[in-house]
Amino acid sequence: MSQTAIRQDEIQLQDPVLECAPGRAVRITRLSLTDFRSYERGEIALDGRPVAIAGANGAGKTNILEAISLMGPGRGLRQARLHELPRIGGPGGWAVSARVDDGQDERSFGVGVAASKPERRVCRMDDAPASGPGAFAAHLRFLWLTPAQDRLFMEGASERRRFFDRMTLAHDPEHGKSSSAYELAMRQRQRLLDEGGADDRWLTALEIQMAEAGVAIAAARRETASLLAAADIASAQTLFPAADIALEGVLETALETEKAADTEAAFADQLRSRRRLDADAGRALVGPHRSDLLVAHREKSQPARLCSTGEQKALLIGLVLANARALSRRPGGAPLILLLDEIAAHLDPDRRAGLFSILSELGFQTFMTGTDKNLFTAWGERAQYFEARGGALHESLLT
Repeated sequence: MSQTAIRQDEIQLQDPVLECAPGRAVRITRLSLTDFRSYERGEIALDGRPVAIAGANGAGKTNILEAISLMGPGRGLRQARLHELPRIGGPGGWAVSARVDDGQDERSFGVGVAASKPERRVCRMDDAPASGPGAFAAHLRFLWLTPAQDRLFMEGASERRRFFDRMTLAHDPEHGKSSSAYELAMRQRQRLLDEGGADDRWLTALEIQMAEAGVAIAAARRETASLLAAADIASAQTLFPAADIALEGVLETALETEKAADTEAAFADQLRSRRRLDADAGRALVGPHRSDLLVAHREKSQPARLCSTGEQKALLIGLVLANARALSRRPGGAPLILLLDEIAAHLDPDRRAGLFSILSELGFQTFMTGTDKNLFTAWGERAQYFEARGGALHESLLT
């Protein structure tokens, strides 16, 4: 088991000035929704400040964050299928578009589906066709935290892998390509194993592809863990508990002592030797798709799964902040946007105010939701505030 620990010291409650350069000045300046979820037509102008959205349950707050998240690889922060996203009673298709300013230039990005092809996502960049959201990664990357992730440490390993891979993807867009290549080769190999009598050369070629992509996945995860370790948030008083993490996986462990080429060769040999076992199981039983993220509360020396619900939430927030800070320290920053759903619901006023100060210092554009306007008053004039109601967003003042 790899023991790459994140020395994430506890975050300062008073005067939380972070010793890092501000995040790259990437800002969504205009967001448009058409027949998406609860929005028939919606367009909001944004001035670059953090965005706070309040409203009753079911008012459409999270729909805004989900719409933005779909401009990144994958199925967005709700993991919804494309055919689940059109507005009920609408024509069947949907579209989301954004104007983005990086401080030097303004570009447009759009995603959506046509009613005639509800499972085919269409992407456009600067009014030209794009291959997919992965093509946006040089200009837009996302990190998010949602209430569904509050049970991350109690769920299976797959949810923790997805969480950590999303953090890794924010650092390295190639991580998404490696993951897609690995999944494709793994599915093709399994299909051949299930059919039986497959050409040995064909299987060998697929196993080499899995080994190359798999080692790239594991190496990117280890690099992210190292970057997090270097992004300690020092403090004297605590906002969020310090977390230590470790990556548990065959390839992640092998890379601690072996070269990448040797690890690839050994993994390909392992896959070859396990063909019968994988055929009987109906799936590959080893590989980076089986790895796990282990998180511990440092002060208590306690696994996160044994911590209280509040402590688990605080650990998650701390990890997201640590990753954002690691991204802010990259040369030139990173084109990151933070999506924080119901982020302030279970924090006391002092912690909310401290969290907002940290987000402000990090410098990334942040979108936050909550059920009550009072959750965001500590932002004052530093944030742009909207109320979600009646299938629309209505701007007003927090102060």
